[in-house]
Amino acid sequence: MTHTTPAAPPVDGAALLDEVEAFHRRFNVFPTEHAYTAVTLWDAHAHLMDALDGTARLAFLSPEPGSGKSRALEIVETLTPRAAMTVNASANALFRLVSAGEGTPTLLFDEIDTVFGPKAGGNEEVRGFLNSGYRRGATSLRCVGDGNDQTAGFFPSFCAVAMGGLGSLPDTILTRSVIIRMRKKAPNETCEPYRRRLHEKQGHALRDRLADWTATLHDQVAEAWPEMPEGVTDRPADVWEPLLVVADAAGGHWPDRARAACVALIKAASEGDEASLGVRLLTDLRDRVFCGVDRMPTAAILEVLLSLDDAPWADLSEDGQSTKPLTARALSKLLSQYVKPDNTRIKPRGIRVGSTTPKGYYAEDLEDAWSRYCSRPQEIRNIRHAATSQVTGGESVADTCRVADTPDADASPPLMRIVG
Repeated sequence: MTHTTPAAPPVDGAALLDEVEAFHRRFNVFPTEHAYTAVTLWDAHAHLMDALDGTARLAFLSPEPGSGKSRALEIVETLTPRAAMTVNASANALFRLVSAGEGTPTLLFDEIDTVFGPKAGGNEEVRGFLNSGYRRGATSLRCVGDGNDQTAGFFPSFCAVAMGGLGSLPDTILTRSVIIRMRKKAPNETCEPYRRRLHEKQGHALRDRLADWTATLHDQVAEAWPEMPEGVTDRPADVWEPLLVVADAAGGHWPDRARAACVALIKAASEGDEASLGVRLLTDLRDRVFCGVDRMPTAAILEVLLSLDDAPWADLSEDGQSTKPLTARALSKLLSQYVKPDNTRIKPRGIRVGSTTPKGYYAEDLEDAWSRYCSRPQEIRNIRHAATSQVTGGESVADTCRVADTPDADASPPLMRIVG
């Protein structure tokens, strides 16, 4: 008589993710519920690197020390495969770590501000590693060998990376990251003290169960194309795709929670972004200066820009220390970076005003740059709609999450009507 071993029951992925989230809640105080969702999905996605085309960087950032960033990385360390914690590393060491052959590591980079902070000097090679390694197949060309016996070789950089640091990170890294803005615990916020000798084993037990579960998902994940929330496209979609894949594979409440977290954290990150000075100028010209007028003299443009209390135009930095108001020359220099619809640079032109012809700008020359570089009202509405339907279940978010309206084209300031 032949005896067969009964097959193990399938793992309840949603319940397992619930346990991982509960483990984080024991030791971490995150700023929002969406942060718990995102970090839990990130832990699980690190076990699926051989099936995914991309990975999201995870960035725990705060303005002050003592905000729980290092503790968050410690808990992530217990839950992810082949975790390697570092506070400083050369680019060459990072490339060799990824290509070592023991499997794709999970890199945990604490005190990342010492690598990219104002006193760190840029660290362009490390930045290049972090930028390139979020996509499968990313490599860097390095010399290997001894002394003069050097040969060129390609080193992979694709791996999951979580970071913790003060302040911010280079924009090229932030756009590839799920950003968790950590903060000091309030008096009413408490969590369990973490004791490595006791709690690390508990985290490793969850890590091993995540590994067993995700091992059954390889083919499913490799073929998955998750549906993105409305308004989430381009780089944000690339960042969130692997996390949504995990949520869909887990099922239960995780697909809905993941998409709500996606919309909320993308929105929070975009509100913290500072556009380049050129994009800020283009946006102010469209929404607060021209406002439907087809042409304006430079003097009138400067008068409006310099009157904006919440804009940088009255005190631009000249040499990193001294400041001065925006001038016609500086305005021309900033706008000349962009081109007109005929692909020639934007430059001031003569404008007939009564019996004079002062230099100024035409809206038709700026329209192509406006369409390419400035957020469009429809994009804002899409994100608003997604935030309403997925974060609040369709209820109004007017009282909890106000987004500044795009100025109405008819709401022209008095000066516009005069010069028009």
